[in-house]
Amino acid sequence: MITMASAQEIAILKYGGGGDWYSNPTAVPNLIEFCNTNIDTTIKPEPETVEVGSISLFKFPFLHMTGHGNVYFSDEEAENLRTYLLSGGFLHIDDNYGMEPYLKRELAKVFPDMPLEELGVDHPIFSQKFQFPNGLPKIHEHDGKRPQAFGIFDEGRLVLLYTFECDLGDGWEDPSVHNDPEEVRIKALQMGANIIEYAFKS
Repeated sequence: MITMASAQEIAILKYGGGGDWYSNPTAVPNLIEFCNTNIDTTIKPEPETVEVGSISLFKFPFLHMTGHGNVYFSDEEAENLRTYLLSGGFLHIDDNYGMEPYLKRELAKVFPDMPLEELGVDHPIFSQKFQFPNGLPKIHEHDGKRPQAFGIFDEGRLVLLYTFECDLGDGWEDPSVHNDPEEVRIKALQMGANIIEYAFKS
């Protein structure tokens, strides 16, 4: 089970396969600062890094995963991640463009009988502290596709959120990294705060 002692800690998931799990280095620290200021969390300012197969996974109620390329989980890592998620953990995967084919292949190892399901705009993750009546916001435009939020559910509990064609993490980064308009960056941070708030309450 997830330990309550670390209930206000977040970790970045380090995975194999050569994908850049370390991308967007300023994103999660900025999101944490935004959450601590705006939704009354007391999250440790700097996220930890944890490997998929590590027992340390179970210290953290919230994991964040991102990247552009290949993802690989061994069978043991997939089992560890599945146990973590079914024990009360939560994983947010933000596709930084390019992860989808590899990620779907590996998630089939983690949950072979639990496919990704698209979240409707009425899902409560879009109506926490901040309201997103149209669902997931579009932060960066790459190919004209609409942003989508997918989830995996265990007995009605959302245990994994996959944000696709959105680029939330880029929006969380320091303003100088992508030169996003401030209203776009705030929108990304607000959606991120909703994800954190929802996960911590679930």
